[in-house]
Amino acid sequence: MVKIRLRRMGGKKKPYYRVVAADSRSPRDGRFIETLGRYDPREEPSLIELDEEKVLKWLREGAQPSDQVRKLMQIKGIWQKFQEEKSGK
Repeated sequence: MVKIRLRRMGGKKKPYYRVVAADSRSPRDGRFIETLGRYDPREEPSLIELDEEKVLKWLREGAQPSDQVRKLMQIKGIWQKFQEEKSGK
């Protein structure tokens, strides 16, 4: 199963994250299929960049977002678009 999740990057005590589509069996910072965006919680306000087309493509194919990624998608409005699209079918 494919998961959309965060991949930790950066140095010690200076994390930033890439939002990636990865196999659920691969480790957190291991292999991934595609990069979908990035998230930097240390900036003010937090930086959230997501490629909406890629994220929606993976969601349509059945990828499951992690709880944190779902929150980021809700902030950007992508999750609501997906829910409307899903209920409209």
